Amino acid sequence: MGTFEFDGEKYKSASKHQKEWGNDLISEVSFKGNEAVLDLGCGDGVLTEQLALSVPQGNALGIDASIHMIETAEKLRRSNLKFMYMDINNLNFENEFDLIFSNAALHWVKDHKRLLKNACKALKARGKILWDFGGFGNCATFNGIVQKKISGAKYKEYFKDYEWPWFMPTKEQYTEFISAVGFSSYTIRELNRDRYFSNASDIIGWVDQPCLVPFIRYIPCGLKEAFRQEVIEEMLKKTRQPDGSYFEIFRRIRVYAQK
Repeated sequence: MGTFEFDGEKYKSASKHQKEWGNDLISEVSFKGNEAVLDLGCGDGVLTEQLALSVPQGNALGIDASIHMIETAEKLRRSNLKFMYMDINNLNFENEFDLIFSNAALHWVKDHKRLLKNACKALKARGKILWDFGGFGNCATFNGIVQKKISGAKYKEYFKDYEWPWFMPTKEQYTEFISAVGFSSYTIRELNRDRYFSNASDIIGWVDQPCLVPFIRYIPCGLKEAFRQEVIEEMLKKTRQPDGSYFEIFRRIRVYAQK
């Protein structure tokens, strides 16, 4: 996972749709109440807290590669809810968890073959993974705008060796990956989560946290605000609907597997 730093408090207020997807994902689980749960890319910890409440006799651990996210999440810590600063790529648990959960985070991880192997190893016998992350075609408008921007004359010198920050696979690609790992069963679904933002400030909040974070860091201080404004203006122009709302394409991959 990239070592990008996010603003945990800003993310908390700008991540309404991620929370909606996460609660929908949690609703797919039938908890006994004593499970050990790992949340990959826990962000501000709000969904990890929901998981901890679902396992009162168990425990939930949230990990994230952003120290500011972990600092925000730590405010929720309780006896069966803990957080740890850890890059998902360095997952090194063995036979510890009944469920490995992740919502709106794993498109930041490039090497999913490694991730799936590490996750399988971290699960107890009959343990499960339940993940939801960006799939092929996700955020097509934003991605198109920012790709054009970083390859244009004004900014391209700052992105010479730039590696695109997200991995957003097709269902077929992911089926190929997971079938090579030792899960006894798995189901992969593609979901359409296209979304209308009710006003300009909502979509700007989402563009700022987290979308622009992996790009802004490469631009000199004197140009950061200009880059941000240009991307935002283009986004508002391209996504604005006749009723004053703003539309973006969201496509998800939902993965369920049992060890």
